[in-house]
Amino acid sequence: MKTLTIISHTEHYKLSNGTIVGLASTVTEINHLLKVFDQINHVAMLHSTSAPASTLPYLSDRVKLIPLKAVGGQRFVDKFSVIWQAPKVINVVKKALKQSDCFQFRAPTGIGVYVIPYLFFFSAKTGWFKYAGNWKQSNAPLAYRFQKWMLEKQNRHVTINGSWANQPSQCLTFENPCLSKEDIEKGHRVAKNKTFSNNLINFCFVGRLEEAKGIDLLINAFKSLNEKDSSKVGTIHVVGDGKRMEVYKNDTKDSKLNFHFHGFLSRDMVHEIYIKSHAIVLPSSSEGFPKVIAEALNFGCLPVVSNVSGISNYIKDGQNGFLLDDISVEEIAVKLQCILSLSAQDYLEMLNCNREQIEKFTFDFYNSRVQNELIK
Repeated sequence: MKTLTIISHTEHYKLSNGTIVGLASTVTEINHLLKVFDQINHVAMLHSTSAPASTLPYLSDRVKLIPLKAVGGQRFVDKFSVIWQAPKVINVVKKALKQSDCFQFRAPTGIGVYVIPYLFFFSAKTGWFKYAGNWKQSNAPLAYRFQKWMLEKQNRHVTINGSWANQPSQCLTFENPCLSKEDIEKGHRVAKNKTFSNNLINFCFVGRLEEAKGIDLLINAFKSLNEKDSSKVGTIHVVGDGKRMEVYKNDTKDSKLNFHFHGFLSRDMVHEIYIKSHAIVLPSSSEGFPKVIAEALNFGCLPVVSNVSGISNYIKDGQNGFLLDDISVEEIAVKLQCILSLSAQDYLEMLNCNREQIEKFTFDFYNSRVQNELIK
């Protein structure tokens, strides 16, 4: 029996019937990892608040949550709580590792400042680190820089987004899995036949509603379009939530454009948004390679995305999407105009350009690499 212990900051919640649910993207990835491992123990944060719609349950009792007290946040006291809870976190991790054959630590995260050193100096267990952030982020938070430095100094494998010059030998370029075989088949049918309805082009944004994700820039970029371009815009679907949700809603009220704020949605409902939309706009200032880019592209959504981290390894400007070299209202508006000026034929050609690379984002492809390159 092969047991994997995953250590992460992934949010989990308990429903009224006792069911544990977690962030859908991570839970889905772990559900598929059961094809590789007999048992998966997930050391992660259990929150006491209500579960958002963007959560899912594990599909098997072979996945067990080992709960940690939820720590971290924006306030100083929240950040201090990460350090204050260090002995308890380390103790839980230590016990979980004794019950496992190997581990995966998902970085960067607050608890990484002491869990990574612990794994480095005090554990001989086989394992790997999944660095989900921007491997080459400029002006990264001090805690993130420290974790990256530690990962560069140790010998276990580190899976990262993108391919970089002078990449340490233990750092392997890995795609973030997010698509099943069925998703690929459905996406192929959708992308092959997608057209502009009534010559209107629908857009979407999927992510946290906060300044760092660029939602304010996106709203102002749409509002800056001239009347001719605005007349071609159908619905702008905004998926996600945040403390400033009402502020962003109010910012769109003086616009004649049709902004639709959905809040959190389930994974299947987000896929339906991609199917309705022709382009996804993600003007974030710092990303690794968001799973939503591959998901959106699979379902016929051209990405308009920031040229950060490893995104340009997969998205080529003017070929299968558009890259934002300058994250500003003006630059976003220029790329929106590029989308709005496409003919239906040009759109389909871009959508089907290098489509085979989407296969790299399937769970089966990821599992194969885990077996052959990380734990064999």
